[in-house]
Amino acid sequence: MTAGPRLVVVGDPAGRRVAFFQDALRTAGLSEARVVSWPEVLRGRARFTAGETVRLDSPGEDVEADRLLRGIDDPTRVEGTGLWYERFLAAVSGLARSVTGAGAVLVDDPAELAALFDKRLSHGLLRAAGVPVPESPTSGPSAPAVRGWEELRSSTARAGLRRVFVKLAHGSSASGVLALESNGAGRVQATTSVERGPDGRLFNSLRVRRYTSEREVAAIVDALAPDGLHVERWLPKAVQDGRAADLRVVVIDGRATHAVVRTSRSPMTNLHLGGARGDLGAARAAITAAGGRWTDALEVCERASAAFPGTRCVGVDLLPATGWRRFAVGEVNAFGDLLPGLTGLPGSGAEGLDTYAAQVAAQFPDSRAPDSRTRGTTAPAAHITRPTPVPRTAHTTSTARTTGTSTT
Repeated sequence: MTAGPRLVVVGDPAGRRVAFFQDALRTAGLSEARVVSWPEVLRGRARFTAGETVRLDSPGEDVEADRLLRGIDDPTRVEGTGLWYERFLAAVSGLARSVTGAGAVLVDDPAELAALFDKRLSHGLLRAAGVPVPESPTSGPSAPAVRGWEELRSSTARAGLRRVFVKLAHGSSASGVLALESNGAGRVQATTSVERGPDGRLFNSLRVRRYTSEREVAAIVDALAPDGLHVERWLPKAVQDGRAADLRVVVIDGRATHAVVRTSRSPMTNLHLGGARGDLGAARAAITAAGGRWTDALEVCERASAAFPGTRCVGVDLLPATGWRRFAVGEVNAFGDLLPGLTGLPGSGAEGLDTYAAQVAAQFPDSRAPDSRTRGTTAPAAHITRPTPVPRTAHTTSTARTTGTSTT
């Protein structure tokens, strides 16, 4: 190992993300990072020293961090994301002051996390930058809040929206998401992984279910609303092998480097909810057959990333419309790089590198090329360079937390 930079990663010491990042450092010939846990940060015990470079990773796999952030002992509970957001931003702000005061450096701009972890703010920034996004009555900081079922019904009716996604503004991993449909007769149906207990508490379940009673749907929405809701048009997705399909695209330093197709028989494509990885080659062929270009799809993701110029790596949820002709951005994830075994796209500069190795190569281009035997490539990967910036125009429990992680 070379002496290299003095790195610190703030994350879950026992989690997969930290393990993958440490593996990427070792493979690049760099020393392992010192690990600081999120509970240390949240309790004000984290310390940094001059010359260190500090990377923030997700607190989502850390049960104790989740308890401290949401104030709820059961990690399968849905509620508490509003408190999570407030406490997380306060913790990151304090951490940034501590890092700067010690003479250390943060890898990313912590101020951008406020928008990346608020779907309403993120959606507004993307729309203002000319990035195609689903229509939304809650987009941007000046949009009215949705404080319950009646306000949700009113806002969607005014916008002429009969099929919408209702999302926790600060949620992730499909926690609290409802795919909501209504008809002219006033009947409603919600598809969701939320399970409502007899006492009204909400839990994340591994089983996607449908609620057809307006009373039940209203009760769920009313229970979610205090944490903040984002509402957007449910766009009909492209289909692959009879399953709805979307893509997670990782953008590192402004360049799309990794992509995976996610397919599902339900509106949610997350793998922990029964989604499956699809065929990327088939998706590219479908785009070409529809008269489009794969590079145009990646360019949409790069434009979305450019709305957050201080964040070096994001995961963009790209929604291909029916027929694979058009694309919209569903979300931009601050910690959207957990894609085990996925190597870089041809021509991306990250060929043969997983998402963590690609980030290391981008940040430390003078480190040695990864060993092909450990990274599954037959030739040294090229260094990643930043392109010219794009102009802005009783329940079954899930292991996924409600916030702070992105389970694809």
